[in-house]
Amino acid sequence: MKLKKIFKISAGVLIFISLPSLLLFCFLYLKYNEPLPTGIQGKEADALAYKMLEALDYKAFESTNYIEWTFKGRHHYKWEKDKNICEVFWKDYKVRLNLADVSKSQAFIHSFKTPDDKLSKKLISKAVKYFNNDSFWLVAPYKLFDNGTERRLVNLENNKKALLITYTSGGSTPGDSYLWHLDDNAKPTSFQMWVDILPIDGLEATWEAWVTTESGAQLPSFHKFGVFGLENTHIKGTL
Repeated sequence: MKLKKIFKISAGVLIFISLPSLLLFCFLYLKYNEPLPTGIQGKEADALAYKMLEALDYKAFESTNYIEWTFKGRHHYKWEKDKNICEVFWKDYKVRLNLADVSKSQAFIHSFKTPDDKLSKKLISKAVKYFNNDSFWLVAPYKLFDNGTERRLVNLENNKKALLITYTSGGSTPGDSYLWHLDDNAKPTSFQMWVDILPIDGLEATWEAWVTTESGAQLPSFHKFGVFGLENTHIKGTL
């Protein structure tokens, strides 16, 4: 009887916790889920992409050799962009990530190099995933012409134009697509996402609170993503 009572209580708690979550998911799915829009590749799409880069002063970003920031207060980055090296910090760990050749990366615990090769590889792998995700929330608007990208011009219902970017290779999740919404000056204000890690297609996140760094590069310090907020803090950018 005691075991049966424990089972009933556990089942009740599980239903109490999961049912609201299930209802919330159904609501969000019905409200926000959208099919991937169709667009046209070619000169007009590329022209809008160049206009977007110009609005963000792409030349200033290209000349920025060092970027430092913290993502969500958890992961801290010191990115020597000109050397393709980024130091990634979280908890008691540090990984000196060689972005050109990951096998040359080094992992540290409490500033001491990890003696365990298996642990080192695990930490380096985690640092790569952190960097791919977190840097995207900082510099994605500058990645419109990366290798493996496809650009499409999308006509919206309000007679405005948006830019659909699909990453066919690279990063941690190739195949993801992002629809950039722009203001009248072609500066990004938000994007919608069609990505493997999200169960709802077309969810939107803002790109706002732009910070102009010492080098002139413009980087966002905040994203509103549904009821959540994603912050980039301690942003620095130097030549």
